[in-house]
Amino acid sequence: MTNDLGFIDPTAGGSHLKIAMAPRPPDLAGKVVGLLDNTKEQADVILETVAETLRSRYGVAKVIIRRKEHYSKPATAAMIDELAKEVQVAAAALGG
Repeated sequence: MTNDLGFIDPTAGGSHLKIAMAPRPPDLAGKVVGLLDNTKEQADVILETVAETLRSRYGVAKVIIRRKEHYSKPATAAMIDELAKEVQVAAAALGG
């Protein structure tokens, strides 16, 4: 599927499975945020920049960054469980 800008939608024709989105907090002030590094080039640099912005601009109390073993493998269940116990909000990051 393409749009007016000529970009290709990588999700076109994909699974029709719908996953409910996690509830979002009204703000991030005082929260512990987890960021998952996918190990691709510059992901660590991008995440450190995002972490600093989350702290300075949005009042995040703490940012915990975890790095997956390899970009082509999902994070281990143990890593996800550990992160879930420590954070209130989490995001997966994509380096290039």
